[in-house]
Amino acid sequence: MTKGIYQVFWTQTAQQDLKRIIEYIDADSKIQARKVYLAIKQKAANLHQMPLRGRIVPELRYYSILTYRELISPPWRIIYKTDKDKVWVLAVIDGRRNVEDILLDRFI
Repeated sequence: MTKGIYQVFWTQTAQQDLKRIIEYIDADSKIQARKVYLAIKQKAANLHQMPLRGRIVPELRYYSILTYRELISPPWRIIYKTDKDKVWVLAVIDGRRNVEDILLDRFI
């Protein structure tokens, strides 16, 4: 499962997360908003190869939920899961927030 090419898809929720982040940053700096957008999208797009490189989300591991992985694009956490030859980006969360509450609300 770690070799080959995978398709990367964004869920509606993840798209909304990214949109809110970019809109918030854009209010202060259009240039910074574009940089953040491109960094997050590129990081997620790179999951098409070796999608298991991300770590299991520690807050969910505590509850023995091992399905979800994450990549970090500081301070953003890109939460995803793999399914056969697909990668589903599920959320983009500000790592400075109480991530455990957000994740448990969304994934349990």
